[in-house]
Parts: sequence; C-alpha cells; structure tokens
Amino acid sequence: MGSRKCGGCLSGLLIPLALWSIIVNILLYFPNGQTSYASSNKLTNYVWYFEGICFSGVMMLIVAAVLLVLENDNNCKCCQSENCSKTYMTLLSMIFSSLGIAFSGYCLVISALGLVQGPYCRTLDGWEYAFEGTAGRFLTDSSIWIQCLEPAHVVEWNIILFSILIALSGLQVIVCLIRVVTQLSKILCGNYSVIIQGRAYTGNREARSAWESIPQQ
Repeated sequence: MGSRKCGGCLSGLLIPLALWSIIVNILLYFPNGQTSYASSNKLTNYVWYFEGICFSGVMMLIVAAVLLVLENDNNCKCCQSENCSKTYMTLLSMIFSSLGIAFSGYCLVISALGLVQGPYCRTLDGWEYAFEGTAGRFLTDSSIWIQCLEPAHVVEWNIILFSILIALSGLQVIVCLIRVVTQLSKILCGNYSVIIQGRAYTGNREARSAWESIPQQ
C-alpha cells in the first residue's frame, strides 16, 4: 500500500514538471519577450525540435496520466487471477515509465546541444551562430557575449531557459527511472514469492503422501 502511494506521488510529480517544460520551451521562441524573431525564423534551430513542448511536455503528461490510472486500486482486472492482473499492471507501468525515460531523455539531450551551440544572433558579420565553434566555452566567458548584437540579452535568455529544460527533463528521467526499478523489483520479487509458495505446496503434498503411505498400527 505504501509503495502504491509512493508510486502515485512520483507519477503526480511528472505533471508539474511537464507543464513547466512546455512553458519554458514556449519562452524560447520569444527572445527578450519579442515575437518578431520567431516569425522571421531567426531562432536557434534546436527550438524547432519541440523537446519541451512535445516530448518532455505533452508526451510526459500522457505518460503521467496512464501511470496514475495504473496505480488506481479500482482499475479493472485484466484476467481471472488477481496475481496475474497485478503482474500485468506492473508490467504496463514499467513500459510506460521506460517511455517516459525516452521522452525526457530526448529533451535532455536536445536542450544540452542547444545550450552548447549557443544562440542564433546578429553579429558584425550578420546573422550566425556566434559561439558554435567554442565547444561551449562561451558559457563561462561572459565577456564575449557582446558579440551578439540582436536580440538583446539573447545569450542569457538561451542559457537560462535551456538550463531549466535540462533540469526539468533530468528530474523526469530520475522519477521514471525510480519507477522502472520499483516495478521491476515488484515483478521479480512477486515471481520469487510464487516459486517459493509453489515449492512449499509441493513439499507439503509429498510429506502428506509419505505419511499416508505408512501403515497405521
């Protein structure tokens, strides 16, 4: 019962993380709060992968909803045996948790790539990725951020928002990973318990047969 409540809390935690991922990804389309750069396609190419809106957002909301339904005590049985039904639900929970790892992991990787690449901005040489060849070293050297003339403060905008996306998706990966480990342990421990009970039942039957075969005085 306690593990079920804990699983429900973990699944519920995915919902605010997904909603925040959607909000943060949307903000990336409006550097410095301006809409003109999105309409003229003057944004870093990694925002068009929809990592926060689709994968770490909408898809994770679906995963969280399914996991919450599977954690519900009132869900219908999938087969006649109660143990069979619990094992099936646990297996489904593990599958959707694994999908959650894949979705949030995608967002984590794309956000990291967008952070290292740097923003698409106007420099003295025109619109370009001013820090693409620095291998992320510009992140710790704020003195070169002035190379980006437009949009204003776009470097800080990208660093903050991509970092938040990395943190949110990283938390999603951790939550889903915990769920996978928990559900896997339930399946393994459940099967082990069934095996032990089966062996005990077989041993009792053999002992009873041997006792009955002894001639009674």
